[in-house]
Amino acid sequence: MDKKAFSGRLRQARKDHGLTSEKLSELCNINATYLRQIEGGTKIPSLPVFVSLCSALGASPNSLLIDSLPGIGLETNDELVALWQVATPSQMKVITAMLTSELKTLQEGQDENI
Repeated sequence: MDKKAFSGRLRQARKDHGLTSEKLSELCNINATYLRQIEGGTKIPSLPVFVSLCSALGASPNSLLIDSLPGIGLETNDELVALWQVATPSQMKVITAMLTSELKTLQEGQDENI
C-alpha cells in the first residue's frame, strides 16, 4: 500500500467535506492523534476505522485505495491510472459522472445501429 497516496487522498477528502481532523476523529470515534498519524502516513487504519472513515466522508473504499487494488480494470491503461491516483475524491466524482454520461451516450448510439 502506498501510505503517502492513501493519506493524501484521505486528507483531501476530509478537507473537501470541510472537516477538521478533530471533527472527523469525533465522527469516527477515534483519537485525533491517531487520525493525524493516519493522514501523515505513519499509521494504517484498522478495517473498522477505515469503514468509519469512508462512511463519515461519503467516500468509496476504491477512491481511497485506488493504488492498492489490482484487478479493478484500470491498470490496463497507465495514463488513466496515473490520473486517477492523483485525483481528489471530488475530482473522482466528476470524472465518474463524465464517464457514465459518455458511456450511456455511446450505448444509445450502438442501440440505434442494431
